[in-house]
Amino acid sequence: MLHSRLIVFLLRAVLVVAALWLVVILTLSMPGGLSDEPAPMRIPVQIALSAVILCVLAVIVCIWRLLTLLRRDRIFSGASRRWVDAIVWALGIGWSVLAVLAITATSIIYFTPELRDPGVPMVLFGIVVLAAVPVLLMLVMRGLLRQATDYRAELEEVI
Repeated sequence: MLHSRLIVFLLRAVLVVAALWLVVILTLSMPGGLSDEPAPMRIPVQIALSAVILCVLAVIVCIWRLLTLLRRDRIFSGASRRWVDAIVWALGIGWSVLAVLAITATSIIYFTPELRDPGVPMVLFGIVVLAAVPVLLMLVMRGLLRQATDYRAELEEVI
């Protein structure tokens, strides 16, 4: 049990650091980094990137709540399903915004002869494909949690 408590403590510490880092990026770094862009490009990009960061922050909050349920031995309950569903939705929304941003950037690069370079669209494609992995993984994990919750409920009925 001590081993799992240490892991939960370390995970919570990493979640706090990640959340603080994302808040700094959202409030200080990103607005300054995008200030050189023309206004028509800066505002939509800042909104899209802010939405993605807010989705990641929502995932961090959901993971924190799941860790609390784990500590209380309620991980196999309806409450944990709701938090996992929230993670799936946040990841799905963040992935969708990221995909639209990548498609838009690729279109601008493709239709602007001075910018036409296959490197950036290929990197954006890779980012979008890799960002789909956590979404799909959480869908699988949600199914596993549903099965485990059902099995636990059946076991409690037998006992």
